[in-house]
Amino acid sequence: MSDQLRPRSAGSKNLKTVARHGRLKKSNAAVAVAKFIAGSVAVVLVSGFSVAAIATYDVVASAPPSVHLANESNGPVPSIGAIDGGVNMLVVGSDSRVGQEARFGPEDSTGDLNDVTMLLHISEDHSNASVISFPRDMFVAIPSCPKEDGSGSYSAMNSLKINTTLTYGGLACTVLTVEKLTGLSIPFAAEVQFSGVMAMSSAVGGVPVCVATRIEDEYTGTFLDPGEHTLEGYEALQFLRTRHGLGDGGDLTRINNQQLFMSSLVRTIKSADTLADPTKVYALAKAVTANMRLSDSLSSVTTLASIAIALKDIDLDQVVFAQVPTGSTTGGVKAVQPAFDNLFEAVAADQPLTLSGTTGRGTEANPNAPVEPDPVATAVPSATTDPAATADPTATEAPVATEDTGVVLSESVTGQTAGDYTCTRGRTLENQ
Repeated sequence: MSDQLRPRSAGSKNLKTVARHGRLKKSNAAVAVAKFIAGSVAVVLVSGFSVAAIATYDVVASAPPSVHLANESNGPVPSIGAIDGGVNMLVVGSDSRVGQEARFGPEDSTGDLNDVTMLLHISEDHSNASVISFPRDMFVAIPSCPKEDGSGSYSAMNSLKINTTLTYGGLACTVLTVEKLTGLSIPFAAEVQFSGVMAMSSAVGGVPVCVATRIEDEYTGTFLDPGEHTLEGYEALQFLRTRHGLGDGGDLTRINNQQLFMSSLVRTIKSADTLADPTKVYALAKAVTANMRLSDSLSSVTTLASIAIALKDIDLDQVVFAQVPTGSTTGGVKAVQPAFDNLFEAVAADQPLTLSGTTGRGTEANPNAPVEPDPVATAVPSATTDPAATADPTATEAPVATEDTGVVLSESVTGQTAGDYTCTRGRTLENQ
């Protein structure tokens, strides 16, 4: 197992000691040239087409300042190609309205909350991946986190909701909290704001979603009839934010809806219509870099491309979206054991995950999902061959090869794969 995926030991280094080892400064000219060259090669490789160099430079230049994580090292930038070994990356969705007040209203008085917290794990052999969601109202222990201005550290907290970690100590604090919670080392992280979701959905030409029963949500202005809808920009964002118009109106069913959207987004990105279109590839790269705060470890376009390449050839059925198992507690939810620990022990062991539970109360199977033909049932026998005449009566049936299902998760873990087609269970105003 690669070092970056090993569980953190109880005797890990003091946070302050790790945090103060920063990267050595390079000249602005050298950094610009290195990123320019790496970005040019990365875009050409991923898209399969030669995109103008100025466009690649625009992607690199659009990235905001990166964030240093406590466990980052000064390892070499990977060469162009799939990243070596496995990946653990935390993706945080911020509700910050800074710079977006005209459309989304003034900044929330509660601060910058991470209402979406997801862990992406790519296996060491790049055969499978998982995206694990943590409910925003889940109570967790928050470790001592370094202050973003470098003036010291915040005290550890025994029990706070996970969505307060971004306000408490920034992206690095959210990473430290999830590391403590799961026992995993997470060297990569990204924070995306509202504008990022809008830009990504628009970059791919819209994301198709299925609605089983009508969605009515006055809070987000989302009103969708049953059927399929292709959403992009503001409509896509509001679909992801909607809660009152789904299932039981809770955050757990909103996660079900987000998994439905992400599954469809993965299918859309992996489709030939996207990968073969250099304009879409460029727009997607620009959407990612311009609308996300990335950890130092992700600030290289080469690193971003190498992770994308590792994901590119994973079968849709081997990309699992899962929600951590939780139970109700006063004011929120808490982890359910032993299912919670079993889930992350499987991730730490780099085992493929197999779901045994439902997709959750917020979604259901799409009755119109495409069905792949059965190769056995559709095989056409030769008109001149009599199977009975050619069969060897002494032959034994060959053993059937079975795919390794890895670890079968508890039924309390809800979710779906990127290959599963699901529909949102909407809720009308009269039921709210």
